[in-house]
Amino acid sequence: MTARVEPLLFAAPSGGVPNNPDLPLLVYRGVLAEAERSVAGLRALAGARGWHGFWQGGVYPFHHFHADAHEALGIVSGRARVQFGGEGGVKVELAAGDAVLIPAGVGHCALWGSADFACVGFYPPGAEPDLARDETPPADAALRVAAVPLPATDPLFGEDGPLVRAWRARVIPA
Repeated sequence: MTARVEPLLFAAPSGGVPNNPDLPLLVYRGVLAEAERSVAGLRALAGARGWHGFWQGGVYPFHHFHADAHEALGIVSGRARVQFGGEGGVKVELAAGDAVLIPAGVGHCALWGSADFACVGFYPPGAEPDLARDETPPADAALRVAAVPLPATDPLFGEDGPLVRAWRARVIPA
């Protein structure tokens, strides 16, 4: 399994979304094999690396973020346009087979999805995700985001995956 990685850094807050000045959001293009495009498939792959909290559905159609957890999304079917980074952020087209690793604090909002769009979400070991909307962010959101520990493994590639290399080095991968 290989990944074409598209990093996006949202260093500045946008509206009520704190974003994350240190960690880039990572879009992995075409990384999920057909057998991995389900809750069971991603649970087997990412669960073996300690990631948990698997759910299937869509992305909320309002700007929100998680101040207490990083989040991974595996696109299992369909297509969607998701805005990352709050209202001033970037609109990203996602398709079945893609995955997104969202640092704590980075806003996300579904703008459009095909009728068959579905994703599976999951979280690093020990994470207990909160849900904050941009219009009611916690007063201490930026402090909570900065305190979220880095995952020890990339959920799809393990201990030496793109997430580990980029986030530990605090650099954007080429």
